[in-house]
Amino acid sequence: MGDNSVELPYVAETWSPDEAEVLRRYFTNLEGPVFALVNLPEVVKGALFARYSRSAKSLRRLFLDEFVGDLDVSGDHGVDATVGLARAEQLYEKVFFEYGDDSVAQLGGVHLACEQASNLLTKVLERGRLMSYMEKSTRYVAYDSRLPSGHYRYYRSPEVLASSLGARYVGDMDRLFDAYATALPVAYDWFARSSAVEGAGSDFAYRQALKAKAFDTLRGLLPAAATSNLGIYGSGQGYEGLLVRMRAHPLPEARAYADMMLAELRKVIPSWVRRVDVADRGNAWSAYIDKNTSSMSDLASAIFGDQVEVAGGPGSGPVVDLVDWDPQAEEKVVVAMLYPFTHLSEAELVERVALMPHEQRLEVMQRYAGERLNRRHRPGRALERAYYRFDVVSDYGAFRDLQRHRMLTVEWQGLTPHHGYTMPEAVVEAGLEGAYTQAMERSAALYAVLAAQFGPTVAGYAVTLAHRARYSLQLNAREAMHVLELRTTAQGHPEYRRVGQQMHTLIAQKAGHRALAQMMSFVDHSTYGDELGRLEAERRAQERRSGQVG
Repeated sequence: MGDNSVELPYVAETWSPDEAEVLRRYFTNLEGPVFALVNLPEVVKGALFARYSRSAKSLRRLFLDEFVGDLDVSGDHGVDATVGLARAEQLYEKVFFEYGDDSVAQLGGVHLACEQASNLLTKVLERGRLMSYMEKSTRYVAYDSRLPSGHYRYYRSPEVLASSLGARYVGDMDRLFDAYATALPVAYDWFARSSAVEGAGSDFAYRQALKAKAFDTLRGLLPAAATSNLGIYGSGQGYEGLLVRMRAHPLPEARAYADMMLAELRKVIPSWVRRVDVADRGNAWSAYIDKNTSSMSDLASAIFGDQVEVAGGPGSGPVVDLVDWDPQAEEKVVVAMLYPFTHLSEAELVERVALMPHEQRLEVMQRYAGERLNRRHRPGRALERAYYRFDVVSDYGAFRDLQRHRMLTVEWQGLTPHHGYTMPEAVVEAGLEGAYTQAMERSAALYAVLAAQFGPTVAGYAVTLAHRARYSLQLNAREAMHVLELRTTAQGHPEYRRVGQQMHTLIAQKAGHRALAQMMSFVDHSTYGDELGRLEAERRAQERRSGQVG
């Protein structure tokens, strides 16, 4: 068989033995044009890239010539190098702080662990689009155990605890968690009886699916004060924007947490967060946000007062309304689909597509979608030409899950018990209706007294995940395909499955975009009732752990 190898058109740089010894510690290869940087502080990586954009040298040569002067070659090769830090800081001082070149702060990132954050605070932390988040799940982690201190896992607001309401806050929170802890084994046993699978008692995946179902059903009893752990990865620019917003937030917990985050980030990326608390930079930005927020709140109160539109009673499902869309979206999407495959102007394409018969436009859309074998096979960006805006009322737990989709434009109203709450059918069937209702009433009563003394933002700690929140979701058709297909899978939580199903139906029927809705072929409109939606997923996970699946 002949040699079919082709010589790649890349020139390998040459290094002296001493240079190669140094480079091997910090670059994944010394020959090819693609390589990763390792064992270097983030500030050095960012400064290297910033200097790189203004230099004719290769990155590895630039590193040797301009950044390696402070290199400590005597330490452990696996430990981050204290290399070029002084030069990196000087470069950021000049480029980032003095000249304001924000793109420099996109060139490195930090993994930050944020623990014991309330479910009010996690929504603040997850607000930015330019960051990645991983939050502890209420589906896989039970909240029935206590900390070594003897406390349940909820945020103990210093302001509230120091007030005359401190004892009531702790007492009512403890009783909400007691209700959750007492109900868990009851719900688990009820699901085990109602979804009995022969011989499944010793099946680890089956037991995990039962737990997930019980946790899903009862997470509504948990208050927004329940604490979570959150992992964040973001660039310096992302963290700067997040901290500036947090320092202007009306929730004292957010402002206190911002101070802790800033202190830790200054240990690893000091230059990138230097502007956060400078008077004419970050402080002025935070003051602008705070002033505008207060001004808009005052104006809205003057116009509308305390009016609340209640949607449904206990047990009713989410309310979803499609409030804005483009009637010509499907034609515009067809134009966008064809555009990269022609040499015509968009104006010419618009005219020609308008004259196409419906069947031909439908053929374009079907060909563009192609043969999708699973939901991860998503068509290209032409679908971003169509948009939808929904007004949604669902329980706060479902909102938490939907809000994390960073391509969405999400706005939400203050958390309150006034929109009512959801009660899963399984709660009633398992005989837990009385305890569940009592917990909702306790939550609403605590909210009322907290709101009177501390305002509605702090009072949000008392509102449970079962209480409904009102929010708007604006997204393009491509993101709708991703969100709706993901959030309607069998293992999804019933509440956000219903939100996704209603959104999909409205796209097809109210907007009349049937062809676009049809492209979202993995939206699941099935009703699973008390079935263990996570069972198959748990079994696949168990098989992977056992090495049965590659």
